[in-house]
Amino acid sequence: MLIREITDAIERFAPLGWQASYDNAGLIVGRADDEVHRALLAVDVTEEVLDEAEAEGCDIIITHHPIVFHALKRFNSADYVQRCVERAIRRGIALYACHTNLDSAPEGMSWRVAHKLGVEGLEVLQPAEPGSAVGFGVVGELPQEVPTREFMERIRERLNVRVIRHSDVATATVRRVAVCTGAGASMIGDARRAGADFYLTADLKYNDFMTPDNALTVADIGHFESEYCAIEILFDILSKNLRTFAVRRSERSRNPVNYLV
Repeated sequence: MLIREITDAIERFAPLGWQASYDNAGLIVGRADDEVHRALLAVDVTEEVLDEAEAEGCDIIITHHPIVFHALKRFNSADYVQRCVERAIRRGIALYACHTNLDSAPEGMSWRVAHKLGVEGLEVLQPAEPGSAVGFGVVGELPQEVPTREFMERIRERLNVRVIRHSDVATATVRRVAVCTGAGASMIGDARRAGADFYLTADLKYNDFMTPDNALTVADIGHFESEYCAIEILFDILSKNLRTFAVRRSERSRNPVNYLV
């Protein structure tokens, strides 16, 4: 199958035009008219994921995070980014990333996490344009109020989260929930204005937990944990649109952050 047939299926769901201005989503290594036979889906391109791709005969790796964010001035194996790109080129493995365009797609990343937690009636938290279904984060409601501690246990269970960092518990129960996968500290204000009782995101800093008037419980579940669902979404897209193409979910895609608990 041609790479363009695979990327066209993904980009119908999450067009590259929806990515943030700083991003580098799209085909990073390879040519659109190259033929590939098996895809490996992961969160990041790492040397471990490349090991897996080679062992499993995968000649395209599709990830959420782009391996190249900034221009590379040299290729001398000085860091893992250079080593991975060099190796992919030498081995004939294409690299494609679906990043902030997947974050902002309707039924994209935040939508998937919210659905897993039972949040319904979703609306975009920060739409690209007024009234648009494209944008970052979602907000919606649980079918009924749930004790806040119980809701955090649900998060840990359903998202396979080891550690939840959270602010003071603002309300005894949760009904209205906002979600933004990845680094979502900048959208705490959006969650408050949307009337959320609880905001789930990642990469919060110390002061982010000091929510004004204790009006909102904020929770940080970790960047990798919040975005692991990218593999599921990409698998669903390719399985539904390219039924004869072989797709494998990576078993070596792992969190670079370790916890001692």
